[in-house]
Amino acid sequence: MNAMERLLEADAIARLADRDPTLFTDDVDQRQPILKRLGWTDLAEKAATRLPLATNLAAEMARDGVTDVVLLGMGGSSLAPLVMSEVLGPAEGAPRLHVLDTTSPSTVNALISALDPHTTAFVLASKSGTTVEPLSLYTIFREWMDDALGRVAAGKRFIVVTDPGTPLEARRQKDVMRVAIAAPPNVGGRFSALSVFGLVPAGLAGLDIAGLVRHAQEMEHVCHVPAADNPGAELAAWMADALAAGRDKLTLMASAEYGSFGLWVEQLVAESTGKQGAGILPVLEDGNVPVASYGPDRALVVIRTPDDSRAASHAQGARDSGVPVMEYLLAEPLAIGGEFVRWEFAVALTGFLMGVNPFDEPDVAEAKAATNGVLDGSAEVPAADRDIEGTWVTAAGSLAKSPAPDDIAGALALLRNALVPGTYLAVLAYLPDDGLLAPIRDAAADVSARAKVPVCVEVGPRYLHSTGQLHKGGPETGVFLILTARSREDRAVPGADFSLGQLYRAQAEGDLMTLAAHGRPVVRLDLPDGTPDAVTAVARAMRATVRTG
Repeated sequence: MNAMERLLEADAIARLADRDPTLFTDDVDQRQPILKRLGWTDLAEKAATRLPLATNLAAEMARDGVTDVVLLGMGGSSLAPLVMSEVLGPAEGAPRLHVLDTTSPSTVNALISALDPHTTAFVLASKSGTTVEPLSLYTIFREWMDDALGRVAAGKRFIVVTDPGTPLEARRQKDVMRVAIAAPPNVGGRFSALSVFGLVPAGLAGLDIAGLVRHAQEMEHVCHVPAADNPGAELAAWMADALAAGRDKLTLMASAEYGSFGLWVEQLVAESTGKQGAGILPVLEDGNVPVASYGPDRALVVIRTPDDSRAASHAQGARDSGVPVMEYLLAEPLAIGGEFVRWEFAVALTGFLMGVNPFDEPDVAEAKAATNGVLDGSAEVPAADRDIEGTWVTAAGSLAKSPAPDDIAGALALLRNALVPGTYLAVLAYLPDDGLLAPIRDAAADVSARAKVPVCVEVGPRYLHSTGQLHKGGPETGVFLILTARSREDRAVPGADFSLGQLYRAQAEGDLMTLAAHGRPVVRLDLPDGTPDAVTAVARAMRATVRTG
């Protein structure tokens, strides 16, 4: 019985639309938590009632002379607005939207230097109201705004988006912020693209959220149809059948106009399916890895414009090579609204077909706890094995007893030797994603083509709320390179007993500890600085290692 037949036999499409938690578990104790995560199934239909809120706020900000809106969020609170702004924007005459989902001091300092506090507003977004990254960023920017505008005037430039009753909602009142917008409490973060988490920041940036919602409503309607031509069910069945055939590396290639959409899909797929030793790994590529290097663990999704001949050729080449291909043509950027819906329904149904709960993230908290342990000194970070011209090298997890390497190439060779068919390499970079990582991404494509395994370049701490769940809870097929730098640039976090730089570094070290505890093969390169020369040297060593491996 194929996956679509299983969906139809179980009446899974209708049960999902009816928010039936028994679709995902037989455990009575788990039904209520799952039910509390199923409120996204009609978000598009209800979104029309939320549009005036976003547009009215945008008008108020325009009257205040706001030219820049900064979104302080992480994961499900930031990725959908990021996609919307890059696919649909910028809107002429509207404020620029800056999505800040990093604790990198240099990134924060650069943004502060580029902004004028008199024309800047902020959206502070956190479902739980306790997420450390946006809350730390808030205290930094709030002090900056208070110093420039005064406490009361500064408070009017902050909008809170959170669930009802969270500590952040209470803090909004205490800190006299402009307004707290209540998010639907029965929608998990990664399924919240069409909630106020996505629509409010996009609306403040002047994007056509009404047009986006229209496309979403059309897709939501057909995703409720209990038949084989349901687009969400079609994608779910395709992914599940590919997984059953050993194709657990879901490669996503998109036209340049839709490239950022992969970041949102990445979190949705990895965090929803990567648990209990199973999972589907999203691999984001731009076509630079030839189809000839794809192994039997690959399946390909192409999202493209109708005139993108390069993406069309890549898809056809994959088909000719026997790789399962799903291809979607989007006639206009606003159609991305429908893709949010298609993928949410597809991933939920894929969870059913896999026998996992797609709405929890049981292994994410482990890295958070390790980070806290690093910050308070209670955790012991694996020590470096060798200082190679200022770069501190640490081999951990299943590589902990490896001989200390003599050079960077030798350190990377430890990872190269672990790359066998069925594995993947994840480069986990705690470095600013402002062009600095371009050599690493180029080298990753070279390594993937030569080693014939997927290579993912992930930016920390963003990935901790995304693929980080799959890295620890999914299949033991990951090989990990953590890149950090001992930068002297920092920023105080008002009211905290740690600086932003200490938090940034602790998040990398917490994940190092967690991956090591799970026995994953992991190497950390701690660079003496985060300069382009240092990063380029690592990229050069990556290429050299795979060419001689």
